Amino acid sequence: MSTTTLSPHERATVDAAPHQLLIGGRWVDGGGGTLAVEDPSTGETIAEVADASPDDARAALDAAVAAGADWARTPPRERGEILRASFESVVARADELALLMTLEMGKPVSESKSEILYAAEFLRWFSEEAVRIDGRYAVNPSGGSRLLTMRQPVGPCLLITPWNFPLAMGTRKIGPAIAAGATMVVKPAKQTPLSMLALGKILQENGLPDGVLNIITAESAADVSGPLIADPRLRKLSFTGSTEVGRALMRQASDGLLRLSMELGGNAPFLVFEDADLDAAVEGAIVAKMRNGGEACTAANRFHVAAPVADAFAEKLAARLGAMKLGRGTEGGVELGPLIDATQRNKVAELVDDAVDRGARTLTGGHAPDGPGYFYEATVLAGVPSDSRLLSEEIFGPVAPVSSFETEEEAIQAANATEFGLVAYVYTRDITRALRVSEALETGMIGLNQGLVSNPAAPFGGVKQSGFGREGGPEGIDEYLETKYVAIKLD
Repeated sequence: MSTTTLSPHERATVDAAPHQLLIGGRWVDGGGGTLAVEDPSTGETIAEVADASPDDARAALDAAVAAGADWARTPPRERGEILRASFESVVARADELALLMTLEMGKPVSESKSEILYAAEFLRWFSEEAVRIDGRYAVNPSGGSRLLTMRQPVGPCLLITPWNFPLAMGTRKIGPAIAAGATMVVKPAKQTPLSMLALGKILQENGLPDGVLNIITAESAADVSGPLIADPRLRKLSFTGSTEVGRALMRQASDGLLRLSMELGGNAPFLVFEDADLDAAVEGAIVAKMRNGGEACTAANRFHVAAPVADAFAEKLAARLGAMKLGRGTEGGVELGPLIDATQRNKVAELVDDAVDRGARTLTGGHAPDGPGYFYEATVLAGVPSDSRLLSEEIFGPVAPVSSFETEEEAIQAANATEFGLVAYVYTRDITRALRVSEALETGMIGLNQGLVSNPAAPFGGVKQSGFGREGGPEGIDEYLETKYVAIKLD
């Protein structure tokens, strides 16, 4: 097993992050040995972290259960203050955390820092929501008695996070769980465990009681999640990842009737109408497509552009994407880093080749460069045939396929012609069209004349095969609360 040559600063950053499991407030080795963490820009190992066994997973749940009652009784203000202090710590250490994220995930350091600050905002947002958990008191409509409702923590949770946003996808789940008074076991993706382990240490340093947050890293997600999902003490599962895995987890969770939050795959359409500000649409397309190098469930997957402006849009987009500097995320001026691994790079290349074989024109990119790492060029394809796989499959890479439409109805039909329904993007200067199209699109979120929808103060989530439940906003804490009703007889 080879180890990449890191600079002294990079090595110190990696070494400063925990490499063990966090169980019951203690950092412990894993029963399965260790697993390697790669630098995707070189394919070489930068660290080895603990590989949890099923027994480790059960111990983590034991700790969450043991901490549950005391944590549920902890005053909301105290829970909120822990989150607020942790927010301040994450912001103060943003540069260090950004470098750590880039080394294990690949994206440019500037983009990693943007994610760190975004992730921190969930801690701040839910620190404020902790004291706003409420119920209601009402007179029975028929008189004679009263209706009391109260909100209580759901109980021990299993939170499974993906590799593409290794910190933000964690705080988006951990923040509301802490605010609600729930305890948890967190399973980060094996490709990017260091960011989550660093967050666990920060929360611990800011007073989070032992056992409230437990983190298990593992080579095999199924080996550690299976026993937990089957355990009757677990009460909630929150998962961000592929629809295929989400379906499998739902089947497992059905026996225990677990509360579920599923943020699954996407196939986001990006609609540009003839009356749109074309330059603004291109800028929005760059944000919607190239954030995280296209490795995002919210990434614009299909560009449906009005026929009169389709060629101009594609050419402008190609000029911008073709000029992006590709390289290791720690290097100055780099705008596009590597994909996460060889499997993902090969999938992207396969989808591009399929579209080109069917008649699409390559305006820029379309190749994996020679050399180490899992790089793929920023790519724009024009005249993409409707039967191309990349119009129906999630690309998860820096590829923008452009096709044209003639009418508004045709655009809506093309946008909705997918099993997914996470997000859509719409560019038009006609307010009535904007409202018509927004109402007609079958998605949980819409970016209207903007290429970014993610916001800690807004409910993030989809419909159809993109899942259910919402993360962020006032709605986010509801996922971690149960409602109890008390009927009160007064006479």
